[in-house]
Amino acid sequence: MNIPRLLETKIEHQLGRQKVIRLYGTRRTGKTTIIENIAARHGDDVLMLQGEDMQVANLLQQRTVANYSQLTKGKKIIIIDEAQAVPEIGKVLKLMIGNIKGITIIATGSSSFDLVYNTGEPLVGRNIVYHLYPIAQGELSAIEDKLSTVRHLEQRLIYGGYPELWHLENQQEQENYLKQLVNSYLLKDLLILENIKRADILFKLLQLLAWQIGSQVSTMELGNSLQLNKLTVERYLDLLAKVFIIFPLTGYSGNLRKEVTKSKKWYFWDNGIRNALINNFSPLQSRNGTGQLWEQYVLSERMKHNGYQDYQPQYFFWRTYDGQEIDLLELDNKQHLQALECKWQAQKNKIPAAFSKAYPEADFVTFHKENYLEWIA
Repeated sequence: MNIPRLLETKIEHQLGRQKVIRLYGTRRTGKTTIIENIAARHGDDVLMLQGEDMQVANLLQQRTVANYSQLTKGKKIIIIDEAQAVPEIGKVLKLMIGNIKGITIIATGSSSFDLVYNTGEPLVGRNIVYHLYPIAQGELSAIEDKLSTVRHLEQRLIYGGYPELWHLENQQEQENYLKQLVNSYLLKDLLILENIKRADILFKLLQLLAWQIGSQVSTMELGNSLQLNKLTVERYLDLLAKVFIIFPLTGYSGNLRKEVTKSKKWYFWDNGIRNALINNFSPLQSRNGTGQLWEQYVLSERMKHNGYQDYQPQYFFWRTYDGQEIDLLELDNKQHLQALECKWQAQKNKIPAAFSKAYPEADFVTFHKENYLEWIA
């Protein structure tokens, strides 16, 4: 199945603007397919470079305007795939875009470039950043009707949205693919670029998080389980977020004394990755934790939707020490709050009394399987 990617259109519209377009996302989310499609449309105007090719990396490290001018001669679009593999890639991009007129650079990375360089000279005004997620429901809605979406909802809760899944014939192949992805590719950049020796520790950390979806996570408890100190756990969590495997929500407070603010909740960008980590692909009717799967799915899909719509609120959860809670808060740039609660079954949900009293101007919505498409597609 050919699934049109929303970012491909966005990137096309930015070509010709003397910009560096940075396209981030975990391995196997479809970055290479997007740039190959762009390269095919623009033909001889494109120079395609592979950052993991040692000759390419060595050539790009010869940081002179003369070298880059000769390299890009006659080209309008320079594509560097897996650019994080090129040492000091930030300096390369800055020198190239600042001195060679009439080009657009597309640099893809399976991790934030902050992992491999710190130039102190950001590409202010010359930089466009996009994050490619696993397939979003908003992308699928362009090629399928609502009935098909409803029929496939359970499969997406369990297997997630990595593009290759649509080319596999059965669930066993999908399970094998996700397990291979987790074991062979997911942590590759951290192990190489950050020189972390213990892949098993990162794997166990992710497993612990996978069991705690929707719950506040204590870094001290994680450290005790892994025999690591708190600072090391926090560093690993930060790195796992930078390679787009997980994302945090922090507690929100408007200075109401009984609000929880110091702890975090951690979620995965993809349900299939989460389920592969705990090795559970059971159907919904034979497993516990459907609510966890639903919360994980809806929150990540909501963030994908907002990101692709260029809407970038701040995200939080909300909870009081006496147990009142809301799954997701969105705070926009006008300081307006929207509260979003996740429930698998359609039901009337009252806004928590403490929240309503503290934030009377906030909107409140419950996501359930009858209305969720209004908010993510």
